[in-house]
Amino acid sequence: MSTSSTGKPLKQIHLAAHFPGVNNTTVWSAPEAGSHIEFSSFAHLARTAERAKFDFLFLAEGLRLREQGGKIYDLDVVGRPDTFTVLTALAAVTEHLGLTGTINSTFNEPYEVARQFASLDHLSGGRAAWNVVTSWDAFTGENFRRGDFLPQEERYSRAKEFLATAHELFDSWRGDEIIADRATGTFLRDAKAGAFVHQGAQFEISGQFNVPRSPQGRPVIFQAGDSDEGREFAAAGADAIFSRYSRIEEGQAFYQDVKGRLARYGRRHDQLLILPAATFVLGDTDAEAREIAHEVRRQQVSGATAIKYLEHVWNRDLSAYDPDGPLPDVDPVPGENTIALGRASVRQFRDPLAVAGEWRERAEAKNLSLRELVIETTTRQSFIGSPATVAETINELVQADASDGFILVPHITPGGLDAFADTVVPLLQERGVFRTEYEGTTLRDHLGLDHPDAEAPARRVAS
Repeated sequence: MSTSSTGKPLKQIHLAAHFPGVNNTTVWSAPEAGSHIEFSSFAHLARTAERAKFDFLFLAEGLRLREQGGKIYDLDVVGRPDTFTVLTALAAVTEHLGLTGTINSTFNEPYEVARQFASLDHLSGGRAAWNVVTSWDAFTGENFRRGDFLPQEERYSRAKEFLATAHELFDSWRGDEIIADRATGTFLRDAKAGAFVHQGAQFEISGQFNVPRSPQGRPVIFQAGDSDEGREFAAAGADAIFSRYSRIEEGQAFYQDVKGRLARYGRRHDQLLILPAATFVLGDTDAEAREIAHEVRRQQVSGATAIKYLEHVWNRDLSAYDPDGPLPDVDPVPGENTIALGRASVRQFRDPLAVAGEWRERAEAKNLSLRELVIETTTRQSFIGSPATVAETINELVQADASDGFILVPHITPGGLDAFADTVVPLLQERGVFRTEYEGTTLRDHLGLDHPDAEAPARRVAS
């Protein structure tokens, strides 16, 4: 095992790729950008990630088209194929890469989701992972039969029971029931294979789960919430948690907080990975990368995008304003009824009047136009520099326990990961902090996670 200059063993870095779709991190209008819905784009990104020996590919999920001012918000996500369909198709064109999908626990049922993930795990040879999320708004709920939303504490109560129920279904098969004895004509050793009974506050179901135990036993479980409830949910039962913190101080604080919660659930520090999302811009030199990053930000935040973004805070139509002019002289309209529907970002601005005041002060102090202000206040690229600089930065953050690795979000789909795979990954491999070959066959192997114990009495149905 390689060690650092201090004698501490070097952590192995985990890397994953996020297929971002059309949103404010991508430049879909660039000449080199491709489709965000055709399978060839998904296949290209997945094959690049596998060539670079990444742990997994991650797909987010949108359950309704976002709207602004009563119209579809076509500057952002405008549609995406079903997650399970895409991941299953990718299983056929990859051999090692993990396949992670976001599936909502608010508008689905445990039996259905467990069956789909168990099937994906079988078809991929043990590479399935589930990002468990909840839905926070009635706008999304209108697409479903419940047509409403749950308060935050109830969403997490449902999610916890949803996940526990799914685990009961996965574990209803031990894995040794199928004997397929041709001589005796006996297929199953246990006629009660898959039997389950669940009675809880959210779900009351019983029957027999019809998918035998899959290669991983259960899919790898991801969680993305940053609230206290979300962090606690991850500490209790997730295998990895996404993070928004890719800078060292914030990353270390998040890392220590979440890892510090594991002991109360009888878990070790290495049983939960912390993986922030990270964008990047590469250049032959650091100076060139900074120039490219500046241009990318201007492409990501067009004049129209800047106006729409500001409408999230002002909660009023600002289409008459010049994006290259000053901020609006009118004040935001506070209230629950928002001009932007289906966007979690609007929840960041709890006090729009205070935000507007702060932004006006900043714009005046720096002589910023409306568009320049939006560029400055929205997320910048996480890593900017030459391949050597980016490789060094990533390694420093991981070794300093600001993360266990990163989920990379390219700004060009599907070819935006190519340069990283060809230039940064070899440098990490030279440092001895990233694999040169896959050493196992399942996603749990790639992530260094324990295999779930199918014999745990609490998760089995009494015979």
